[in-house]
Amino acid sequence: MKIDKNVRTAKFVKRPNRFQGYVDIDGTEEMVHVPNTGRCREILKEGATVLIRAEDNPNRKTRYSLIAAYKGKRLINIDSQAPNKIAEEALKNEVIEDLKEYRDIRREKTFGNSRFDFKLCIERQDEDELIASPENEYYLEVKGVTLEDNRETRFPDAPTERGTKHLLELIEVKKSGRGAGVLFVIQMDDIDYFRPNDEMDPEFGKALRSAKENGVDIFAYCCKVEMNEIALYKRIPVKL
Repeated sequence: MKIDKNVRTAKFVKRPNRFQGYVDIDGTEEMVHVPNTGRCREILKEGATVLIRAEDNPNRKTRYSLIAAYKGKRLINIDSQAPNKIAEEALKNEVIEDLKEYRDIRREKTFGNSRFDFKLCIERQDEDELIASPENEYYLEVKGVTLEDNRETRFPDAPTERGTKHLLELIEVKKSGRGAGVLFVIQMDDIDYFRPNDEMDPEFGKALRSAKENGVDIFAYCCKVEMNEIALYKRIPVKL
């Protein structure tokens, strides 16, 4: 995923609330938008070098969005809007080996009472088709991962009832005869493995293990992260 807007570095100062942060730009402190509701406490530390993206909306209160930060030498993308775009690009480019057969890729589709990030089909289906072929369909939910400790990544970094609900709903998709999976987009590189963050949210970990036992696919892929680009490229082990 290319970042077309101008990106530059700054120094992180503070984050008074979820959506607002302050950075030092060439000696001047300025408020920026933080596009991530997670805690990111181990990333957004005072003095950390961060990447800010220039925005061109004249109605915004802030000129920049804080999209990434260096944790030591590791660059971590924290833009919560990026994972779905990264996943869509990877699906179209057949990066995810297990899903290469699904060439009809649609965003934000509903199954029953649930809305998932992607509905994938092997063959194109009419949107008005009342009776779909279950074996032709696959529902995929995407989760962005920014929490890292000693080359181990975990999700979530804050309790998420919504994330647990998605996993339980994917089990129902699988029981209907359709394909179902969750993709953890690791928004950084040089990672050994991924696991659920049971210490933070044991219910999510329990739901993830139940999903696996019921045939839901669990994918974790790390990304190449650069100043103006981020792309999915390598599958890593999932430890449940």
